[in-house]
Parts: sequence; C-alpha cells; structure tokens
Amino acid sequence: MSFGTIELVEVGPRDGLQNEPDIISTEVKLDLISRMIGYGARRLEVASFVHPQRVPQMADAEAVIAGLPDRSDCTYIGLVLNKRGVMRALATRENGARGVDQVGCVIVASDTFGQKNQGQTIAEGLAETRDMLRFARAEGMRAQVTISAAFGCPFEGEVKHETVLAIAEELAIENPEEIALADTIGVGTPWEAGELFGKLGETLGGKIPMRAHFHNTRGTGIANAWEAYKAGVRTFDASLGGLGGCPFAPRATGNIATEDLIYMMARSGVDTGIDLAAAIAANKWFADVLGRELPSAVARAA
Repeated sequence: MSFGTIELVEVGPRDGLQNEPDIISTEVKLDLISRMIGYGARRLEVASFVHPQRVPQMADAEAVIAGLPDRSDCTYIGLVLNKRGVMRALATRENGARGVDQVGCVIVASDTFGQKNQGQTIAEGLAETRDMLRFARAEGMRAQVTISAAFGCPFEGEVKHETVLAIAEELAIENPEEIALADTIGVGTPWEAGELFGKLGETLGGKIPMRAHFHNTRGTGIANAWEAYKAGVRTFDASLGGLGGCPFAPRATGNIATEDLIYMMARSGVDTGIDLAAAIAANKWFADVLGRELPSAVARAA
C-alpha cells in the first residue's frame, strides 16, 4: 500500500564531495552522476559556483556541467552564494548548451556562520538572496532557496525558530520555487524537525513547497526526515553513501544517506522512484574509488 510519494534531490555530486580531501576528477564525477541517474535520481545538485580557493573540489563546475547527459527527464541544480554565482550558472547555458536548469540560493540563519560561510550577516544575506532570486527569474533561470544552519549554528549555538521563520517569510515574497531548511551541522532532533517544518508550512500557507536537508552528525538525520515528512515535506535532499559536510562548519559530517532515506520511506509505504539495489551498487563502486567504506547503514547491511 502506498501512503504518498517523495522527491529525492541527490546532492552527492556537490554536497557529498565538497569536503573530500582528495580531488575527484571530472570524469569520475560524471560517471557518478550517470550511476545516480541509473538508480532513478531525476533531480541532482551537480556543482556549486563558488571560488575554487574556498572549495577546491568544485573548481571544475563548468566542466562537469558541460559533460552532463542531456536528458529531458532530469533537473540539474547549481548552488550559488551570490549574484556572481548566478551569472556563472547562466553562462553554462550560452551558445545553445543545456547548462543547469535551476540555481539553489543559500542564506544562513546565523550572523557568525553566515560571515564565515559567505561573508554575509543575515540582513546582508537577505538582500543578496532577494537580488539573486529576482535576477535569476529575470534571466529565465529557475531558482529555489535554502535556509542553512536552521537548526543550530556551530558558533552561536541555538538558532531560534522565530529567526528562521522570519527569513522564510521575507524570502517568500520573492516567490522562489521552493524553500528548504537545512540542518547543516546535524544538531536537530525529530521533535524539532516536525515542529519547525510544521511552523514553516503554516508560514508559507501551502503556496511554496518545502524541502528538507538533514545531516546525520548525531545519528538523528533519518528520524528527522520522517518527522519532516509527517509535517508535510515531500522533497528531501540526500547524498549517496551519506557523504558530505561543510568546509566552514567544524566537525560537521555527512548528509543523510540516499540508501537509508529510500529504505525507510519505501518500507513505510512511501513511493520514492529509486532502485535501492542499484543505489547500493553505486555506493560499492564509489567506495572502491575513494578507498574506504561509505557511512550508509543500509548499504553496509545490504
């Protein structure tokens, strides 16, 4: 029996790789993306348009995007932190190229972390994100936004729900395609996930879809995802194998694993569109590439 459907946003090619110490070649990244498409991922965050000195792993963003399969059933997302990033995303579509289909804007719900992550306070981030959303829309580029550190900041500690909801309310005026809450450092609990997404749903009034982005730093990520689902979220970020982390958040570990999320949802009667066996096979292949076992509990247990 099916109790609903979720959409997976496979963030492994970007969030999953950005913290890896050894540079992954463009060719391997493209092979990884092809395998992700093979197991059913149809919305993928493939790169970020950030300065290569800040995140060296993403220095080949344009080369990766130029090599993506030109599939009409896939949506390719590029992460952007400022207007320059949007301009780089737009440039991938020049001269008839496919390029990215959507930009993912980011604002941090903490002044200190925001300044370390992208050189912006919350107020400055709001102004920049409004400009990005307006500019992208004017240029015909789809755009969504993520509120990062929505469940806690590595420098300031607790982030109040009122702060997160006020940011969401301001950004909703610009009508992004989606608003996501990210537990960047993995401090959220299931109760808080349900509570905050419930409040966000009320704030947005059903007019803008919600997306959830959880990290599994303290082992609560999958439980948080279930509570977010119960609160009305139907789109979830996850990373193959549970890879990931933030270069600017001390001790932050990986995203919830694609395999773990899909197993939980499918066993709970929720359709995912993902072939779990094929995802586990992709996990094993990439583990060989990296030379180590990946964190996903389901892939380890098979």
